[in-house]
Amino acid sequence: MSDPGKTPISYPGVYIQELPSGGVTIAGVATSITAFVGRTLMGPSAPTQRASFADFQRYFGGLASGYPLSYAVEDFFQNGGSDAIVVRAYKAPAAQKATGGRAALSVLNLVTASPGTWGNNLTASIETAPDVASAPQSDADLFNLTLTYTKAGGQTVVERYTNVTVENVATPNRLDRVLAAQSQLATVAVDPKTNQPDLPAGTPNSTFVKDAASGKLVDQPLAFTGGVDSDILTADDLLGDADRRTGIHALDQVDLFNLLCIPDQAAMDYPGVYPNAALYCLKRRAMLIVDPPKAWSDLVRQGNIGQIQPDSLAINSAQLEARNCAVYFPRIEKIDQEMGGITAVFPACGAIAGIYATTDLNRGVWHAPAGTTAGIGGIVGLELNLTDEQNGVLNPIGINCLRSFPAIGPVVWGARTLRGADVFADDFKYVPVRRLTLYIEESLYRGTMFAVFEPNDEALWSQLRLSIGTFMADLARQGAFFSYQVTCDKTTTTPDDIQRGFVNIIVAFAPVAPAEFIIVQIQQQAGQISS
Repeated sequence: MSDPGKTPISYPGVYIQELPSGGVTIAGVATSITAFVGRTLMGPSAPTQRASFADFQRYFGGLASGYPLSYAVEDFFQNGGSDAIVVRAYKAPAAQKATGGRAALSVLNLVTASPGTWGNNLTASIETAPDVASAPQSDADLFNLTLTYTKAGGQTVVERYTNVTVENVATPNRLDRVLAAQSQLATVAVDPKTNQPDLPAGTPNSTFVKDAASGKLVDQPLAFTGGVDSDILTADDLLGDADRRTGIHALDQVDLFNLLCIPDQAAMDYPGVYPNAALYCLKRRAMLIVDPPKAWSDLVRQGNIGQIQPDSLAINSAQLEARNCAVYFPRIEKIDQEMGGITAVFPACGAIAGIYATTDLNRGVWHAPAGTTAGIGGIVGLELNLTDEQNGVLNPIGINCLRSFPAIGPVVWGARTLRGADVFADDFKYVPVRRLTLYIEESLYRGTMFAVFEPNDEALWSQLRLSIGTFMADLARQGAFFSYQVTCDKTTTTPDDIQRGFVNIIVAFAPVAPAEFIIVQIQQQAGQISS
């Protein structure tokens, strides 16, 4: 039988056959998807991907005083970030465990889409047919629902749903189905006994009443009540549970993220969060952007900058996970519109993540997100203005400084990982070298999946060399490293490896480290002495 992909050979002549190239293209993964874990005013606890701050406002309520994550997300987008994953950490107070802290509206058995005190500013208006008796029989149980959420600043968010029903019939306009599919504000409560939507019996009464003075129908909105804010979080709440996929472990559901920010940590200084987050980032091939504790600023003001040590972050700099961490000091200052326009201090992790994203887009992940081109936008200044001498104390121990220079403004002035202290002399001393390595690892991990279960012979090795070599050559052409080498043959994969199902590939490259110190030597040359 002839191959259906080829022309049957049945007569004398020339036959053209198209053959596969044997190469599999390896595509580079994204490099600046940033995950934020912490408290928000509202929103789901499941990881939610947002592409703009306006998008974040719709789902999570926007800026809110006392919620550092909201400001960090704003900083991220203001500094060039474009892809954020938000994980809301919420712990209902003990007295509210049954309802999960959600505000409720009993007349329709509605509860807010997410817990929090924001729900106490939500109202519902129900508009039914003014004369049900004269309405068509098929329309008698239909009504309109308007949900209005009033924010602290007075802005309103309105959702309106027309011709919905609470009749327990198989119809797409049944209230629970409509709200589940479209609403960011409310949903129908679930009956705990049946685990089914708890639809009310019969069409609700209209909230329009007749005004005695004007004789017109006037809307009387019904208020949701009972919403409560989260209890004070603990380290365990932020870290979460791997089995229940809460806290940081909610990111187990996310296919890929590259940067992790935990803004609440800077405000509360939870013990144990950063060391465990660093281990998690090591496993996920991501970078943890670390915010310094307030105590570091106090030490500088007291003239004790020499007492600042990375060990106070509780991340063991001698361990491998420190390679995936970078700390930036001092914190940033910006105008807090939620507190009447005063200038307040905030963690810088969101702004730093945005600068990472901008650098990746404009120059490549192998470039340091630092220097005069790494300006910090959306802020009024830094908590402290460090001097060159103070910078010289912190840089050798792996602490990246934020500096403010005349005519340039605030910039990132450091590019070291927490393994970047001079005493370690680590291969991954610099942030761009570490991030480039993580990028290559993740891209090759995904791009070589095609080889699993293929015959383990020279044909497969050749295909792997071609695919990986092409990927690395493209990076080399862009200036990502000085040189590279890909080896996959009988010298890396022995007969014993073949019997055990192993294919060993060695990918070596010489990265380009950032030029931290520019040394200009000036010598005065004596002029020719005339005779």
